[in-house]
Amino acid sequence: MPLESQKLSFKEKIGYSLGDTASNLFFQTFILFLPIFYTDVFGLPAAAMGTLFLFTRIFDAANDPIMGTLADRTNTRWGKFRPYILFFAIPFGIMGVLTFTTPDFDASGKLIYAYLTYNFLMVMYTIVNVPYSALMGVITPNSMERTEVSSYRFVAAFIGALIVQASTISLVKYFGKGSDAVGWQWAMGCLAGLAALLFFITFITTKERVQPPKEQKAEFKKDLRDLFTNKPWLLIAGATVFQLTYIVMRGSSIAYYFKYYVGDQQLNLFGNVIALSQEAFTSSFLLSGSIATIVGVVLTKWFSKILDKKNTYAGFLIASAAINAVFYFARPQDVILIYVLNLLVSFLFGPVSVLQWAMYTDTADFSEWKNRRRATALLMAASLFALKLGLALGGTLVGWVLAYYGFVANQTQTAEAMAGIVLLLSLYPAIFGIAGGLLMMRYPLTNKMMVKIEEELTARRQEA
Repeated sequence: MPLESQKLSFKEKIGYSLGDTASNLFFQTFILFLPIFYTDVFGLPAAAMGTLFLFTRIFDAANDPIMGTLADRTNTRWGKFRPYILFFAIPFGIMGVLTFTTPDFDASGKLIYAYLTYNFLMVMYTIVNVPYSALMGVITPNSMERTEVSSYRFVAAFIGALIVQASTISLVKYFGKGSDAVGWQWAMGCLAGLAALLFFITFITTKERVQPPKEQKAEFKKDLRDLFTNKPWLLIAGATVFQLTYIVMRGSSIAYYFKYYVGDQQLNLFGNVIALSQEAFTSSFLLSGSIATIVGVVLTKWFSKILDKKNTYAGFLIASAAINAVFYFARPQDVILIYVLNLLVSFLFGPVSVLQWAMYTDTADFSEWKNRRRATALLMAASLFALKLGLALGGTLVGWVLAYYGFVANQTQTAEAMAGIVLLLSLYPAIFGIAGGLLMMRYPLTNKMMVKIEEELTARRQEA
């Protein structure tokens, strides 16, 4: 297939991207609200929550390569990856509701319940999201087209984030009527139902086009060898661990930052004084940040062509983390500064999110070009493994740091606990973001290199 004929329709780009809207209805809820739900509503101690995140997310990450291997070996009339999106969307939603359900158990019973429901939820997340991520690597063989698809995907992902940020607190209050436990259960039910519908649309509107070489035999050991000798993949995977630790620490600490540190404030805008409750401040902070991120996402293709994918990813991640560190100096009353910093951090992070997955699919092409073998789902599953290690590390550090600084839920915090909350939002996550950007400076797959790889792979497929 000539490179110019490998374009996807607008309908398919939108259809694929809606799957990430669905995923982010869960993922953003996990990052932004699950920690404070567990400590302030469900009733877990902060240290126990951190340990729960460590165990569950490492267990979940270990399942990703297994799921990837299974998906690579799946053959149905719907393809390798799409069936999992279809058949597991509803079970995924059910586990989401159960995770945000607060049972009337004692402390030990609640802890056991949290471990069981959150672990099963993350298993469902893996079953749906490993095939979904792999699907982007096989709907077109064109690298720049995949970058554009990734841009669509992450606009849709941040629309999912906007839905979560704009509606969740309101849904909790509406359904809870004074009971946060009831409110969270119903709020998650609404988000889960919408997610299932969007996954169905993704299944209906997409098609798998790239197949492994016909002579390739399924050999797990060779697939693993190819993966761990794939230098570009190793670099982006390492950067992903740092990147996710950065964004999870920052995202999970936002609700604590506004509830306990910033509180209610007044904004003087052009001579008009606007009263902001901490709930309204939190929601507007999150929403404005997501809008800025979407602007960055939309401009990703332009930045990538001018600066190259590698330079855009590394430079924007470092800049985003460095600006985020400035939050350490912001006082509760510095309302304008808090918003401005958030807009800059969020805008710079937009292209990072897009390029992360576009570059993963490039490493799949690199592996086929170098080894004449392709295991797209295993590679994407291993990539999700790296993502979830960052998710695990970030979530665990939030719980453990809160406990270390003496945080006590629903109480006036000590000066030491306040300092810990501020550090969680600012300096601590920035360290990981900068480390991830520096690592990616060594990434070898430039735009020019990818054009060469695509042309040679296209020629091989035509010969076959």
